[in-house]
Amino acid sequence: MEIAARLGLGRQGTYHQLHTLVGCGMLARNQENRYVLGLQVATLTEAFTRHLALPEHLAPLVRQVAAETGETAYAAGWRNGEIVNLVSAPGSNAIQAMTVPQGYYRFAHARATGKLLLAYAAPELRDSYLAGHAMERRTPNTLVDREAFDAELTRIQETGFSADREEFALGLCCLAVPLGRSGATFAIGLSAPVGRFNAAFDDYLSILRRIARVA
Repeated sequence: MEIAARLGLGRQGTYHQLHTLVGCGMLARNQENRYVLGLQVATLTEAFTRHLALPEHLAPLVRQVAAETGETAYAAGWRNGEIVNLVSAPGSNAIQAMTVPQGYYRFAHARATGKLLLAYAAPELRDSYLAGHAMERRTPNTLVDREAFDAELTRIQETGFSADREEFALGLCCLAVPLGRSGATFAIGLSAPVGRFNAAFDDYLSILRRIARVA
């Protein structure tokens, strides 16, 4: 059985788990007799969205960033020890950067919002996070050396913004600024193709800072 082989489980235990998931509606069988997601998965999605507890003021700010820049915009914050993308809004430019989905929490060290929130975090929270999350290399530009990464966090603290220049994905750059009166409770940012990002960097930073300041 393919599922049992891939999971490294016994056939009987795998059948039992699949039967349970089918019974509660999380899985179903299609016409080819293969397992697919069941309708009850939608309840998990709804519950997960509620769990993120998106602050009401974030979504309008993200939409404003997207409207004024034409770029994909987003906001992130700390949730249960993870740096989570809380909301995204598509831009209006014909060529758009990829959208990080709501709930995405991986590779914070390679994302502008992640680096910013780590820079503004209390030292014990930052050290705890980095101790539990390997700094994996996503691209040749990803910072994976702790000393170099700490220097980057210091630069972010001094300048008040964070930039990801093709550290998360090649061809993609991101920019983020903090929200919150003391430190950074949340971060708002945008993503853009590298050429457009470099050409409009100063304008993007000015817009983000203005929106964050008003907020």
